[in-house]
Amino acid sequence: MLTRFRALTVTGAVCASTFLALPNAVAEVEPGGWTSVSPTYTVQERGCGQVDGLTFQLTCSTASGDQRAERRYATYTGGTRQFEGYFRISSLSGTRISLKQTFNESAAGPYFMLAVERGGRLYAVHGGDTLSNAGTVGATVRVNTVHQVGSSHRTYINGSLQHTYSSPGGSFYDKFGAYRTNSGNGPATVVWSNVRFWRK
Repeated sequence: MLTRFRALTVTGAVCASTFLALPNAVAEVEPGGWTSVSPTYTVQERGCGQVDGLTFQLTCSTASGDQRAERRYATYTGGTRQFEGYFRISSLSGTRISLKQTFNESAAGPYFMLAVERGGRLYAVHGGDTLSNAGTVGATVRVNTVHQVGSSHRTYINGSLQHTYSSPGGSFYDKFGAYRTNSGNGPATVVWSNVRFWRK
């Protein structure tokens, strides 16, 4: 009886240990074979853009020029990458502010841009598809992008697949924050949290 109890205790300890290791290894969408990674980043402040930790502000209403407050993450060149982050727009007097980008470094331009219009519509800048109306001021929204380089790019809003885009090969990187699109303007304040990355 004592031997059996010890065996159960050891098994329980192993299971508990395995369970404790899972949160960093299991992705929130499209689970299976993901490895958690921590890419490096640089902070970009241009024009009236200001960054304070994970708070990104455009303090002006200027409708021209480079107005940005973002984090630019390290370049990747292959495989499949997953980004996850939560954003909350705490103020938006302007409109058409990009929140998250997957940038095609090989083509020297943004490849996918998720932006918000005043009123909360989240849309893909290239093509204009509406992804959700969840981007209202004060609401917390979860964003996942899954990028298979050379195949496809998928965007999830609050865990639901909302957009699929074909992908060329090449070099890419992730950016998020607050960035004036060509037809947009600030002011805007966006607070991001719980940003994570995986690859496989």
